Amino acid sequence: MKFGQFEIATFVEQKFSLDGGSMFGVIPRVMWEKLIKPDEYNNIPMVNNLFVLKAHGKNMIFDIGLGDSLSGREKKIYNCNGNTLLSEGLKESGLAFKDIDYVVLTHLHTDHAGGGVMLDADGEFVPRFPNAKYIASKEEFEVATKPNERTSAVYIPARYHALKNAGQLELIDANTELFPGIKAVFTGGHTEGHFGLEMESEGEHVWYYADIFPTSAHVRVPFVPATDLYPLQSLEIKRAKLPEIIEKKVVLAFDHDTTAPFARVTQPDKKLIVETFTG
Repeated sequence: MKFGQFEIATFVEQKFSLDGGSMFGVIPRVMWEKLIKPDEYNNIPMVNNLFVLKAHGKNMIFDIGLGDSLSGREKKIYNCNGNTLLSEGLKESGLAFKDIDYVVLTHLHTDHAGGGVMLDADGEFVPRFPNAKYIASKEEFEVATKPNERTSAVYIPARYHALKNAGQLELIDANTELFPGIKAVFTGGHTEGHFGLEMESEGEHVWYYADIFPTSAHVRVPFVPATDLYPLQSLEIKRAKLPEIIEKKVVLAFDHDTTAPFARVTQPDKKLIVETFTG
């Protein structure tokens, strides 16, 4: 999909599932199951939609999925087989691992950063993309490398240290312009250092807010996952950004939606409507 001088594509890195209650927080099942149907274990289907941006002569990818270096415990947490489609997905854009210039990590949870590394012959984590600069927020790196009892299942410090030790990790303040027309916007909420990405070219807008809007079912302000560390921050950023998303006719990119990786939001008669966007 082209917007202005930029081109963005998406592919599914891996399928997984999580408890529906954890994904909708205080919203009762009788409401959210109308949007995403759970299985007999109360799990809802999810995917990792990865987004490849071609801009300013560079190849960038936004978040990098679960990857293929998952432990047995991680496979159980995410209800997945650990088989990544990273290589196949990049081929759809005519790219290989060596062609990626930037990997932008909105936060460092395993389902967003695990694919950034792979295991070498000695079973050690090494960067997957040999020529890429990995971008993450300073605050996120600090908490991810010192996980606590709540976060230790989703933060694996050895993965992030592998990127840093290779000299490929760039830590930024969460509010900064990464490139002309591409800015990181601090959100907090989901994690301490979580940020979204706002892209604009020639008056056209594509925004990727990662786990602030994980699926199209989460557009409404109170639909906040129980996994968010600071849910009131999530509410605040959603409440602040939704009017702008509607007014500017922003195309939203959803990281975990199984049917709508891109959509536009409208609000006729004060009711939020999400319409899949195909470009």
